[in-house]
Amino acid sequence: MPVGYFSLILHAHLPFVRHPEYPEFLEEDWLYEAITEVYLPLIFSFQNQHEEGARPRLAMNVSPPLCEMLADPLLQERYTRHLENLLALALKEHERVTAEEPEFIDAVKMYVDNLGASLRLWNDRYKRNLINAFRELQEEGVLEIITCCATHGFLPLISTHEARRAQIQIAVANYKKHFGRQPRGIWLAECAYEPGVEHLLKEFGIEYFIGDSHAILYGDPRPRFGVHAPVMCPNGVAVFARDVETSQQVWSAEVGYPGDPFYREFYRDVGWDLPLDYLKPHLHRDGMRRHLGLKYYRIGERGVAQKDKPPYIPAIAREKAALHAFDFIGKRKEQARKLRRTFGDHPPIVVSPYDAELYGHWWFEGPQFIDFLFRQLYYDQDEIQPIAPGDFLDAEIPIQIQQPTASSWGENGYYKVWLNEGNSWMYPYQHDAERRMTALANRFDNPGELERRVLNQLARELLLAQSSDWAFQIYQGTTVQYSSRRFQSHIHRFDRLAQMLETGDYDEPLLAEIERRDTIFQELDYRVYRS
Repeated sequence: MPVGYFSLILHAHLPFVRHPEYPEFLEEDWLYEAITEVYLPLIFSFQNQHEEGARPRLAMNVSPPLCEMLADPLLQERYTRHLENLLALALKEHERVTAEEPEFIDAVKMYVDNLGASLRLWNDRYKRNLINAFRELQEEGVLEIITCCATHGFLPLISTHEARRAQIQIAVANYKKHFGRQPRGIWLAECAYEPGVEHLLKEFGIEYFIGDSHAILYGDPRPRFGVHAPVMCPNGVAVFARDVETSQQVWSAEVGYPGDPFYREFYRDVGWDLPLDYLKPHLHRDGMRRHLGLKYYRIGERGVAQKDKPPYIPAIAREKAALHAFDFIGKRKEQARKLRRTFGDHPPIVVSPYDAELYGHWWFEGPQFIDFLFRQLYYDQDEIQPIAPGDFLDAEIPIQIQQPTASSWGENGYYKVWLNEGNSWMYPYQHDAERRMTALANRFDNPGELERRVLNQLARELLLAQSSDWAFQIYQGTTVQYSSRRFQSHIHRFDRLAQMLETGDYDEPLLAEIERRDTIFQELDYRVYRS
């Protein structure tokens, strides 16, 4: 038995953004950037390590909205154009930089190589569908893929039992559609938990969930091993909670690795730095400046102005990623030894859950860090064993029974990020829609084909309105207008569809237009909302 276990858990999630009514849409770039900078590099790293025999092992949530977008032919086609456009810009930049700004040549060569490799992986290896890649990694034993609430709905702020249950039931059904098996675990949206949620999880075969440290630390009775062992709810569903120390090493703006001066600066982008006429062939049709993904500067020392940032040197940044992985493992060994002395025969587990998009998007070198991390864990030491939560349960190590407490991984550990003076206006509309959904689901026992279509689309609009991403982005002050409009549009569509059912006056062209836009969960059956 090792001194301790380490469980890296990545939360890959984006809100469902799909706008077929426009040839291009700025917020769709969220998905395209994540594929290029996060998902493809991670998949490439995990597959290479597996083929070399290095045996990486971790858990990853690929959320239902992300699965639906990755499998969508329209978005696959649009991403292909996006990647081809970005590679064309990188090749053009290689010529310009060679002649005019040779201090950036290493960075430009990196982009040309990375984007070319990404395009080959995307088109040839994975046939434009990364669900196939994730599924393959699970079947090879690299990933334990878990699910999430259907549309990342914040369960404690959903008003009816039926609507909460639907978030879990629909998520499990969607997971089975994409991965061909039952999910063992779930990342509750925003790690938001309140007592009783575990009964819904048990009902649909979920064995464990990921919680914030507060869930266990303030549970009843006090946890014998703190957050360094899972607990078991009285109904048999296990809880794995976040380790604060590892979170700080990566997330902290003060001491976290991503702030190293040699890492790539996120905010300096050629989309803002280069002449507009030069960039125009690579921008959206509106010609507006935006982030394009080619960034030539490093963070530099603390306090340096954006205009004075030094050039980015990929080779030095890669060395830093290796050193930080070595440092991270050294601290995990130290932590495990200390905990083992305290716990005796009970091996500690350090659970490190992160947004996957941190690795590659916000922290460009993040996938390199993870690659070095698992290689060093496999080749250079034997004290720490990387595992997924399901592996710990399979080891049949005794687990304490506890009732966890209400918590989330938001600011201060509770719910204020998703319910505050800036976004509280949303919930009366959401809660009214939740009640109407169940009432209408109960009313229609044997609907006709048109009624069934309306009822299923009604459920999709409710689910999309419930996404916690809208309230989060309003609180953060990012894309406030878009997030408010998205919530309002789904509530408005819900209301129009509900009125059709309540009055019997059906507008089939309007229904067809809504179905064309909001295509999520084609397998959905409205009867999941019945009481």
